[in-house]
Amino acid sequence: MRKKTFYVCISIVILFFVVVIMRIGYLAFFKGNFYQTKLKEKTEIYLEGLSSPRGRILDVNGKVIVDNIGIKQVVYNKLSGINTQEEIEIAYKLANMLTINYEENVYETKKFWLINNKDTAKSLITEEEYRLLEERKITMDEINSLKYERVTDKLLEVYSVIDRKAAHIYALMNKGYSYEKKIITTEVSDFEYAKIMEAKIKGITGEMSWERTYPYGDSLKTILGSVGGVPAEEKTYYLNNGYSLNDIVGISYLEKEYEEYLRGEKALYKVNKDNTLTIIKEAKKGNDLILSIDIEIQMKVEEILKEKILIAKSEANTEYYKESYAVISEPDTGAIKAMAGIRLIGDKQNPSWQDVSTNIINTSYTPGSVVKAASMTVGYKENVIEKGKKIKDGCVKLYLVPEKCSYKKLGYLDDIGALRNSSNYYQFMIAINLVGQKYKSNMELKVSEEHFKIYRDVFASFGLGVKTGIDLPNEQVGITGKKVAADLLLNLAIGQYDTYTPIELVQYINTVANNGIKKRPTLMHKVVNNFNKPILENKYPELSKVDIKEENILRIKQGLHEVLTLGTGRGHIDVKYNPAGKTGTSESFYDSNSDGKADVATISSLFVGFAPVDDPKYSIVVISPNVSHNNTNFEYKSKVNRHISKSITDFLFENY
Repeated sequence: MRKKTFYVCISIVILFFVVVIMRIGYLAFFKGNFYQTKLKEKTEIYLEGLSSPRGRILDVNGKVIVDNIGIKQVVYNKLSGINTQEEIEIAYKLANMLTINYEENVYETKKFWLINNKDTAKSLITEEEYRLLEERKITMDEINSLKYERVTDKLLEVYSVIDRKAAHIYALMNKGYSYEKKIITTEVSDFEYAKIMEAKIKGITGEMSWERTYPYGDSLKTILGSVGGVPAEEKTYYLNNGYSLNDIVGISYLEKEYEEYLRGEKALYKVNKDNTLTIIKEAKKGNDLILSIDIEIQMKVEEILKEKILIAKSEANTEYYKESYAVISEPDTGAIKAMAGIRLIGDKQNPSWQDVSTNIINTSYTPGSVVKAASMTVGYKENVIEKGKKIKDGCVKLYLVPEKCSYKKLGYLDDIGALRNSSNYYQFMIAINLVGQKYKSNMELKVSEEHFKIYRDVFASFGLGVKTGIDLPNEQVGITGKKVAADLLLNLAIGQYDTYTPIELVQYINTVANNGIKKRPTLMHKVVNNFNKPILENKYPELSKVDIKEENILRIKQGLHEVLTLGTGRGHIDVKYNPAGKTGTSESFYDSNSDGKADVATISSLFVGFAPVDDPKYSIVVISPNVSHNNTNFEYKSKVNRHISKSITDFLFENY
């Protein structure tokens, strides 16, 4: 029995060793390369390059409006295990190879002398001071400070130009955090650059830094955005998404919005055994962003704004007028073709200009009568308009409220005529009927929050009072009035209560032009990779549809058509282009002494339009704040908005 058990045990042991040997053989012959690769990954050290070229930004026709310019730079990578003496040697090698323009820093030179002359530096401290150090009556930091103070100009006389340059380079090599790459110089000639690369100095790489360049100057520049270091408040986000803290990222507007596509891939270096670096992977440019913007239209719009602003500044009552805005888009897609805000700095004799285009998405204005297409929609939706029925224009007098009228007596008007002649009275009647009361002079109108909500919900369905979703960060919405009162409901109906941003007005007029279909205003046409293959394309999706019958939206468009061909807006777009649109005048306020308080009552002009009315190709929004003010001596309001919109649309339809 014992013998049998012995043989069984021997068999098990033999079987175990056979399995182990077979497993080792399998790993050696079949998986050897795999594990060798894994071992290399664990033991070999790699470093990323300092930066990579970002993707370009182009207009819809392929014209480059943001590009990169490469700048050669010499970079120091502080590698593990490198000592002070080796760093000093590196500094001297670079000092002998580079021409660096710098102003000598005495602190750097003294520190470098102390590192290089440790024995002599010890003699700068007295025996008494060393005794105080041993007795802990003074600290090592105080000893070092005394050494620094006692490095005299005479001691430094032995330092040559090369010594002093090496001191500066050494300081650059040890500036900031140890793990950060240190830029030694960006002013390096091709000859010096090649010489340094051939020398294969420990930890030294020659890299390209990439700066943005703008072939069309300042045109659209604020909307394009800027690049810079990782913002401190977003550090966690970027680290979690594979960035380094010294990376260059998009920090505003389009550069920030499309950062994930525009960012490139940095070069990769292998650290050799002698601490020199070998490039493994070249830096790769990011993807290109192609905009819906047509840069030729953009530049023309900016030119027209500047020209018309200067002309208007020669007119009466324009003391507080300084800027105008214009946006061109395609109603059926929401694609922006041009967007510009131009502010006059100084005076018309010596004009200079500020790009304030970002106000288009983050500053709001009282719209005035341009909203009346949406107000009419409230009337149709709530069945308080009898189409084709004429009523006599007049004034409305509510209890304890001053009389409210149209800008003049307009006679008998139906729903289309009310738009054509911009009747306030007609809109007041819609609001009063919505409340469920019949108008009589000096009446008390019983309004509630629900009545305001009815208006605002309809307005929002067009894009007013809500974010449009435009592909730019930090979009703001206008101000929604909080107070509920009878006269304020009437004001809301004629665009004299809530405020809206220019981009909200763009979405609004596009929705009207598009028969109630709302699209997102957008600047992105597509994103393409380095082989010009699309990786992201804008499909221009429908966001929603206004709750309005087709016959009613067509009546609104007919009314807007008559505004520009027969009514108050005639001349804003040439009638031969079969346009539609609406003008607006709003009461506004201006801070005349820059103390943060609006102290002057002014008048602002707005215009929204599109053409042709039956198949809209372009829409336009123009806003000119503070074009006039209440002047008891002379009433005059500049027609600058009309001149701007006429010139822009003439250019568009004659050339595109």
